[in-house]
Amino acid sequence: MDHIKELENKSIYIIREAYSRFRNIALLWSIGKDSTAMLWIARKAFFGKIPFPVVHIDTGYKFREIYSFRDKYSKEWDLDLSISRNEKAIKSGMGPDKEKLECCNALKTEALKMTINEYKYQALLLAIRRDEHGIRAKERYFSPRNADFKWNYKNQPAELWNLYKSKIEAEKHFRIHPMLHWTEIDIWRYVQKENIPTVDLYFAQQGKRFRSIGCETCCSPVPSKANTMKKIIKELEITDISERSGRAQDKEDAYTMQKLRSLGYM
Repeated sequence: MDHIKELENKSIYIIREAYSRFRNIALLWSIGKDSTAMLWIARKAFFGKIPFPVVHIDTGYKFREIYSFRDKYSKEWDLDLSISRNEKAIKSGMGPDKEKLECCNALKTEALKMTINEYKYQALLLAIRRDEHGIRAKERYFSPRNADFKWNYKNQPAELWNLYKSKIEAEKHFRIHPMLHWTEIDIWRYVQKENIPTVDLYFAQQGKRFRSIGCETCCSPVPSKANTMKKIIKELEITDISERSGRAQDKEDAYTMQKLRSLGYM
């Protein structure tokens, strides 16, 4: 069995295990390459039809290409799509002109909390990877959150021999991370192998491309000539540029991501 197939098999196992353990579960889809790869794997895990809702947390500031991609493929893949926004914060003027921690917390973290409370989700599938950011390297596949949605990164459950903590205690939920063991280049090799659709922003135009996408106001492209999947993979084999170097919240403060995730951020 090749490396990519092993990665896929483990992710399928984790997704099926989560579905078997939690009565009310959903998949978070940011429309980025990682979450789209996870969604693709979830479709394979359940023979083409995901048996639980797919949630998009919309800040109102995403790239138009993200919205077009979401609308097209949610219909094509017959997804039970739910779009969540913190309308109160948006109407009050919250946006990218505010401090990054404040904006991300209001439009992403608080919107996610509202969604969990409204639909009573016991578990959420997220496509984070350990190699993507230092704070994410501290994560577990089955990661409990407390009643305030906070993550105690100093006290994570042990995961040995594919045994995962999944007992729901009062007012808690779990974040499930089926892609934790993947790397950025693994994702692109899988996308190429499976011919998975991806947002065009990842491919170089006029000497630049996006390595990570989200809110248009907080993402910047990096210099690149990689305008095909093959060229992206070749570029990643030799680059020393960080994947999230174009993300504003990562640049602003060395501990911003840790603060956000401890508060309940994805």
